[in-house]
Amino acid sequence: MPRHILVVDDDPHIRDVICFALDKAGMETEPVGDGMAALARIERRMPDLVVLDVGMPEMDGLELCRRLRRTSDVPVLFLSARDEEIDRILGLEMGGDDYVTKPFSPRELVARVNVILRRARPAPAELVPASLSHGLIVLDPLRRAVNYDDQDIDFTAIEFTIVKALMTKPMHVLNRSELIDASHAANIHVSERTVDSHIRNIRAKFATVGCSNAIETVHGMGFRLGRCGA
Repeated sequence: MPRHILVVDDDPHIRDVICFALDKAGMETEPVGDGMAALARIERRMPDLVVLDVGMPEMDGLELCRRLRRTSDVPVLFLSARDEEIDRILGLEMGGDDYVTKPFSPRELVARVNVILRRARPAPAELVPASLSHGLIVLDPLRRAVNYDDQDIDFTAIEFTIVKALMTKPMHVLNRSELIDASHAANIHVSERTVDSHIRNIRAKFATVGCSNAIETVHGMGFRLGRCGA
């Protein structure tokens, strides 16, 4: 079944370009021109992923993402005409899975969408390893679920893959390049500051369920799991 992609942008030309590229890649797209229309569509049918323009009038993409994250962890790929690092970090910290600046390559956008969808879709049951545990954390790869002390935590697709990479080698320090390799396709450039943004989000989500030491920073090297309530 084709993956359903909601494309939210106030520029009809950009919507057409994105939809054409994604449709050609075998996906099913639904274009809308503003945030309120997007919320109405999502209430009727939850998409597999939202391509979301940051700079829309009335309700911008960041506000729409904020509202989505109250009830859903649907993957979000931000689009923006601004290439400022602070904007990318803000988008990721709001719960976005990735960030693409305009003008963009339609082929790169399709590649990034595919990466996010692969991370969000569980692998076939026969290929999925057993649940991973560390301290009070339990990670279920099949359900793409993380639980701390019997409390579920909602992570974005990329955040989940970073947590999974750390839990796969709980006693090891993973550097930023290794975490990028674990969560992004090899042909997609991601800055190390982007990894830092994801780590901050992950720590904040663990902190909300009482785990303040989920990830330790090993200065000059990278990150490893903390005691996690053990």
